[in-house]
Amino acid sequence: MNRFVLPVCANYGRFLLLLALSVFFVGCASVEKSRYFNDSYPAQYPLVDANLDPIIQKADILGINISSLNPDANLPFNLTNTTPAGYFGNTNNTQAPVGYLVDPEGVITFPMLGRLQAAGLTKQQFTDSLTLALASRKLLVDPIVNVRILNFRVTVLGEVGKPSVVSVANERISMLEAIGMAGDLLLTAKRDNILLIREEGNKKITRRINLNDESLFRSPYYFLKNNDIIYVEANKARVQSTSRFTQLLPALLSGFALLAIIVDRVFR
Repeated sequence: MNRFVLPVCANYGRFLLLLALSVFFVGCASVEKSRYFNDSYPAQYPLVDANLDPIIQKADILGINISSLNPDANLPFNLTNTTPAGYFGNTNNTQAPVGYLVDPEGVITFPMLGRLQAAGLTKQQFTDSLTLALASRKLLVDPIVNVRILNFRVTVLGEVGKPSVVSVANERISMLEAIGMAGDLLLTAKRDNILLIREEGNKKITRRINLNDESLFRSPYYFLKNNDIIYVEANKARVQSTSRFTQLLPALLSGFALLAIIVDRVFR
């Protein structure tokens, strides 16, 4: 009789324990806190910084394409797969963007023009200065300069589906797009206290963003900049549940060990 009753009781006890833990974790969830933008808000907002022009930073990789009426004259200024010193290309058999690396002094070395200041300028300012330099030295007639930041990226960490570094080909991405590309926020994410880390000049600044508040749409941090980092914290329920489980784990393991000893003695 005991041979059958004890295993059944043990299994029943485990079932009750799992059920209790499930109820506990479900009870910690809040539907309101899991939503974005709980506040009521109007249907339209002016687009903040609609004409975003990224600022070139040290260690950026600039893709520069030069064209003019004379295709042959353009060749010395446009990079190919060969990567002489000062350029960024194939390294260790790994395909990488081919472009001009902004060095620690904030300059690039450009054919026939030498060292050009890049860091600290907006992309448009750098484009205008390069166009003027080519034309004023009569290296090209009516040159057309196209500049892109090839390593434009943002990093999303914490309570998201897929923490990752997100590459941005079009140099424009909103905070919501970045979070979506990182697998969206988990139910355990703290939506009202997102941390944004940004480089501005020689400083790093931090800002707290509330995704439950419609003020995000008017915020200058709605659109992200190159090398921005987003960190999503775990909510209080997640931290508490993890802490409680950690505290209860030794007792649970001891209980299961004692139960295993009892079962072993009964069936021996």
